[in-house]
Amino acid sequence: MSAASTEDVVPITVEFSGGLEMLFSNERKHKLSIAAKDESGLNSNVAFLVRYLCDNLMKDPRKDLFVLDGTVCVVPEHVLSPALTIQRRPGILVLINDADWELEGEDKYEIQKGDNILFVSTLHGG
Repeated sequence: MSAASTEDVVPITVEFSGGLEMLFSNERKHKLSIAAKDESGLNSNVAFLVRYLCDNLMKDPRKDLFVLDGTVCVVPEHVLSPALTIQRRPGILVLINDADWELEGEDKYEIQKGDNILFVSTLHGG
C-alpha cells in the first residue's frame, strides 16, 4: 500500500457494550479503517463515524436502538449528507479514548489515527 493510500484512511477501534454489540453481529470490538475525509472533504468526525457504522457495519435492521431521529443515524441508507446532525441516542454513553465524548466535542470530534471509540448502552429492560 502506498503512502498516499494510507493517508486516505484512519485506523481506529470501535467497541460496543451493554447489549449494543447485538446490533453489530454480536461482536464487541471492531478494527476499522474509515475514510480520513467525509463526503464534503472535511476531516472525518464522530458524526461521520456513526453514519458509517449504520450504513456499513450494522447488520441488524433495528437502527432505532442505536440512533433516534438522528440522535447516535436513523438516516435512510440512501442518504448520506454531512449536513445531517448526528447525536447520541439517549441511553448511550460514548467514550473517546476513555473520556466522555462531551469533553471531546461530541459528534464534532475529529477522528484520529488509533482512536478507541466505545458505545455503551446504559438502558436495560426489565
